Amino acid sequence: MAMDLSGKTKKMLFRICQDPQQNSSTKRGTFRTKMNIGKAYSAFNNSNGTDLAIGFTSSTVAVLLFGTNFVPVKKFDTGDGMFFQWILCASIWIVSLVVNLIQNCPRFWPLAMVGGFMWATGNVTVVPIIKTIGLALGLLIWASFNLLTGWASSRFGWFGIDPEEVSRPILNYIGAGLSLLSAVIFLFIKTEVQSSSASLESTPLLRERSINVSEDTSDDSWVKRLSPAKKRLIGCSLAVVAGILYGSSFIPVLYIKDHGRRNETMYTGASQFDLDYVFAHFSGIFLTSTIYFLIYCAVRKNKPNVYPQAILPGFVSGVLWAIANCCWFIANHYLSAVVSFPIITAGLKNYVLLSVAFCIILAGSLSTAFSKV
Repeated sequence: MAMDLSGKTKKMLFRICQDPQQNSSTKRGTFRTKMNIGKAYSAFNNSNGTDLAIGFTSSTVAVLLFGTNFVPVKKFDTGDGMFFQWILCASIWIVSLVVNLIQNCPRFWPLAMVGGFMWATGNVTVVPIIKTIGLALGLLIWASFNLLTGWASSRFGWFGIDPEEVSRPILNYIGAGLSLLSAVIFLFIKTEVQSSSASLESTPLLRERSINVSEDTSDDSWVKRLSPAKKRLIGCSLAVVAGILYGSSFIPVLYIKDHGRRNETMYTGASQFDLDYVFAHFSGIFLTSTIYFLIYCAVRKNKPNVYPQAILPGFVSGVLWAIANCCWFIANHYLSAVVSFPIITAGLKNYVLLSVAFCIILAGSLSTAFSKV
């Protein structure tokens, strides 16, 4: 069947036939473009894989250190905890000073100190929580609300920060939902809190306690006057407040980073590497802790309960905590807060194994982790 070709079509065919070298060059150019795109895609995948490896490794180190940072002080009496928390925070600040020097002293943003204030305020509630509902239940409750606050604020963009996006949002929501369910389960766990004087771990320091008996016997008196129901109500409420404060402690840093990417803001050009904010964040922790300790000394009429044998263990505990939190900052950078929060806080709770709750937390953290892959 004969075909009637138009003039333009004939000219095009004529050029192709007359200049096969130019046609071949065009094909080679297209091939090179495809190769360059393939190399770029491969480099992106390798970079993304490296980021995930660094992020998950940092999360693992953070979980291990957060779960063991109080081991050095386990056999030492810390009394009402105010002196111990001040030593702990002083040690934390010293680590941040070293990190700041390693990072070549990046710009100091005072807003990042607000996150330190939130953490230190939550930390002050730990001793009353332990005296009312015990460490195990208290840790599980505040870690759950820590997880939910940190996840929700970064996922939905609360308090002026940009919302985080994940590749698989359904898995992310499932992980957060399971963590919320575990928090509800923990509220129904019954615990029995033993008096510190009856604890075997404090027996080696009975001699020291007897020396300051007039100053120390009132530490637990307010707890003993409470009914079991009131103890539970106060302890659980404080644990919830502590968890919300812990979960909000990263928000100022995220706010600075997000507004640093925008034009015409006071934070324009701010560093996008989370570790650059460690010194300001930890300075807020130490400053707030010092203020609380001075208030405590004033209330005690300059007769604070000081436990010299807890100084060195408290310092070591602070170093471990500071390294763990630095790893958390790194995980926030490479994984984003919406992924690192469920992994690290769920890992904290996994140290306190509680049957069905453990399985729910594990499933929740895995679902959230895989939502990023």
